[in-house]
Amino acid sequence: METIIHRKVDVNGISMHVAEKGEGGPVVLLIHGFPELWYSWRHQILGLAAHGYHAVAPDLRGFGDTDIPPSSSSYTILHVVGDIVALIHALGQDKVFVVGHDWGAIVAWHLCMLRPDKVKALVNLSVAFTPRNPAQSLINSLRSRFGDAHYMVKYQEPEAAEAEFAKIGTALILKKFLTIRRPNAYIITKETSFSVSSDDDLTLPPWLSEEDINYYAAKFEKTGFTGGLNYYRCMELNWELTAAWTGTQIKVPTKFIVGDLDLAYHFPGVKDYIHKGGFKKDVPLLQDVVVMEGVGHFITLEKAHEVTDHIYDFIKTF
Repeated sequence: METIIHRKVDVNGISMHVAEKGEGGPVVLLIHGFPELWYSWRHQILGLAAHGYHAVAPDLRGFGDTDIPPSSSSYTILHVVGDIVALIHALGQDKVFVVGHDWGAIVAWHLCMLRPDKVKALVNLSVAFTPRNPAQSLINSLRSRFGDAHYMVKYQEPEAAEAEFAKIGTALILKKFLTIRRPNAYIITKETSFSVSSDDDLTLPPWLSEEDINYYAAKFEKTGFTGGLNYYRCMELNWELTAAWTGTQIKVPTKFIVGDLDLAYHFPGVKDYIHKGGFKKDVPLLQDVVVMEGVGHFITLEKAHEVTDHIYDFIKTF
């Protein structure tokens, strides 16, 4: 870990913290999700650098040691993709390999949709591409189907999730998030709210240590969760802003990896979309889909070395 270099880069009007290792090789950009940081890629940074790549993992805007713009409307997908394009340029690159997980996968899909000229090849984890529905935004669709029970709908209310998280405590809520293994965990009722009950088994698995939790918690204690939650709160605005790209295919060579216990894999319709032709239609250069058995959402941590191997096996062919 001490061999990973940290620095700040000015991109798109903000100061972005990046962690990197492996100067001189092809750049692999690793984009994290929520509630995470560059730290979720620490194993892949070391593994890819050992294979001769220059692995770069930023803290996205609103996270960790990167700036946190105060306005919730400063977290649209256009802002975040703009940050990534500016980072690619700041690294002195024209095109890079891109790997995304969770919200990082959503950012990576949109990077490939808006600026495919910047991406040599893509490896995305957990979250499959979601084509824009011109008739209805995703948030409205979820609200009509689940009411306020879906977590993305709950996150829309300013400060509500933050207040829930504060009652529980930063370290404990991060433990709950990072160890979640219920495929239906996207539904949050009064009985299964963000709260942590005495029945919850929060024993850390072998791939997550108290030291890891302390690292995440120290950063989120400092920044709060609002920056990350603003990504969800911009989803309606994203739907409005991306109307011009309705029907656009992702025309970048792609590999997709997901765990079979991942809540994103169990969203209604997602499995059929992935396996029955819809995914391949929207991502025509999709070359491989890997479903890892017995693996949950935080796949970069749970199966760190296997994920590194999957990334390397794909990008080395380019």
